[in-house]
Amino acid sequence: QVQLIESGGGLVQAGDSLRLSCAASGGTFSFYAMGWFRQAPGKEREFVAAISYGGGSTYYADAVKGRFTISRDNARNTVYLQMNILKPEDTAVYYCAARRAFYYSTHDNEYAYWGQGTQVTVSS
Repeated sequence: QVQLIESGGGLVQAGDSLRLSCAASGGTFSFYAMGWFRQAPGKEREFVAAISYGGGSTYYADAVKGRFTISRDNARNTVYLQMNILKPEDTAVYYCAARRAFYYSTHDNEYAYWGQGTQVTVSS
């Protein structure tokens, strides 16, 4: 059983940056592909970014491509989401998720483990 704890959210202004962290425990972290998803009020949860278990492959939603960067440190059992040039439409609760597989998925139903989420609010 993998436990995930996100941190790093907050209230920022448009154009600012934030780095989210997701610390994993309870499993062999390097066996899991990791993803970040977000859910804005009144909207469905959506894919943001994902990384393969070795870190060699990443994928981004079009809405964040070029602004967000996902990375992982398997020695620290942590995955990160660096978010730059934040926009008000990035406001959401951000969740990390783990999938016991080499490769990631963009579908939330293919991730078995989820964190509790961290709020990101971007003011205009």
